[in-house]
Amino acid sequence: MSYSDVQGIEFWIANTDAQALAASPVNDNHKVQLGSKLTRGLGAGGNPEIGARAAEESQESIMAALEGTDMVFVTAGMGGGTGSGAAPIVARLAREMGILTVGIVTTPFTFEGRQRAQQARLALANLRSAVDTLIVISNDRLLSAMDSNVPIKDAFKIADDVLRQGVKGISEIITVPGLVNVDFADVRAIMSGAGSALMGQGYGSGPSRAQDAALAAISSPLLESGIDRATGVVWNITGPPSLTLHEVNAAAEIIYDMVDPNANLIFGSVIDSTLPGDTVSITIIATGFGNMEPELGALDGARRVSAAPAAASRQAQQPQESFGAAPAGAGVGSAAGPQRTAAAPRPGVGAAEMTTGSGVEIPAFLRRRRIQGK
Repeated sequence: MSYSDVQGIEFWIANTDAQALAASPVNDNHKVQLGSKLTRGLGAGGNPEIGARAAEESQESIMAALEGTDMVFVTAGMGGGTGSGAAPIVARLAREMGILTVGIVTTPFTFEGRQRAQQARLALANLRSAVDTLIVISNDRLLSAMDSNVPIKDAFKIADDVLRQGVKGISEIITVPGLVNVDFADVRAIMSGAGSALMGQGYGSGPSRAQDAALAAISSPLLESGIDRATGVVWNITGPPSLTLHEVNAAAEIIYDMVDPNANLIFGSVIDSTLPGDTVSITIIATGFGNMEPELGALDGARRVSAAPAAASRQAQQPQESFGAAPAGAGVGSAAGPQRTAAAPRPGVGAAEMTTGSGVEIPAFLRRRRIQGK
């Protein structure tokens, strides 16, 4: 993620493993060694309790990194030691500092076993109570959506790209001037204390690219359920300079048709000339689901899909928790002045395009709504 093109974000990494920390491509000034006295730089050994104690030992360093930040994204793989134990501590400190705190985390693959699944479940409960908004992405769900011929290296890139898109989709609504600019206070109003959230992504190209991207986003394999129960929705459409207001409106109609009429919706539109061809992308963050818990298939022995991306399997070998903050003049704009935005990187893994294609059929739940006249 730290190699990505996310604008207005400053990346930080925190880890108990000194070797993994040194190998990270993140700037050395943005690295926090957790629990150097407790672990002596040897990692948490897959034990979340050690990860939590390490973060508590390093509270001053964490708070110094977060100083002056308005929004922080805490990204981690659940199920291991450092991510599971330290992420809730980092999130709690951030919220105590008055920072809007968003968790975007992964849960383990089913094949990683019951112990990691159980540790992930406990970690999610701890993190959910510490953040304003929690987005959980399932490794199993991503795996089911991938082509069976995708090489494992590319699969990890796709999984990391999901995290990148989540951070990018939210932050660039605020940080990047576009066709429609959104105030940071508006985003805070939807995401502050929102609880569990769902994220969907979609891409489209061709004559109906905006509608295709919207349909792909609301039927994204990342969504465990429909967005119709959401009380708040943040969505961002990104397209080339040829993107028209008519296309934006067409996408908006599809999304607005899906949500509760009383839901609070925040919309942003960004022009990105680096997008390939005539591609349009849409990211949807639906909030206000309360304390909805994702499924963790390994707990009940069945191969079930839950809520987390594939970087979590790498977490098994290299447990880590990362967070970030944007510099004071980073240009996270709002009517009140410049903001600092924080985000969590996934070091050592490059970002890749994840396309769901165009021409997506209207999902069954949307067809039912239209038949019912909603």
